[in-house]
Amino acid sequence: MTITDKDCVVGIEYEVKEAGSSDVVDSNKGSGQPLEFIMGKGQIIPGLEKALCGMKKDEEGDLLIPASEAYGEYNEEAVQTLPIEQFEGVELKEGLTLYGQGEDGQTVQVTVKSFTDKDVTIDFNHPLAGKDLMFSVKVDSVREATADEIASGVVGGAAESCGTGCGCH
Repeated sequence: MTITDKDCVVGIEYEVKEAGSSDVVDSNKGSGQPLEFIMGKGQIIPGLEKALCGMKKDEEGDLLIPASEAYGEYNEEAVQTLPIEQFEGVELKEGLTLYGQGEDGQTVQVTVKSFTDKDVTIDFNHPLAGKDLMFSVKVDSVREATADEIASGVVGGAAESCGTGCGCH
């Protein structure tokens, strides 16, 4: 079966590096746990989803994903300076990743860029924003999504993913 752009469950083994670098940013190679997702549900970055279309089980490839189709361009306006009092009890370090709650209640990840005894400069950009990425992938599995998976957006369907009766669906 060939990967299509919609309602296909795909499992991949991958390694990702910043383009032009040999440093591995993320990988599941050798873990025995493929990354599984449903095509067309926005569960992976758009450029990778697009690049996987047309591949088949056991196919391998190196896929260059531009920043604009990965984590977006770097946005200078996403950098803020806040009073240090808002970070009470936090052992600050440059490069430290912090998680907070956004205005809509969603989890927000920020990185500490710098700090003084008065304020802290944080960056709301994703750490990989503005970076082109090179994915080395192997397609482990491809199959049609079930009706439950399509409806829930969860591989295995909503009931399988958390047990029945948990109230998450």
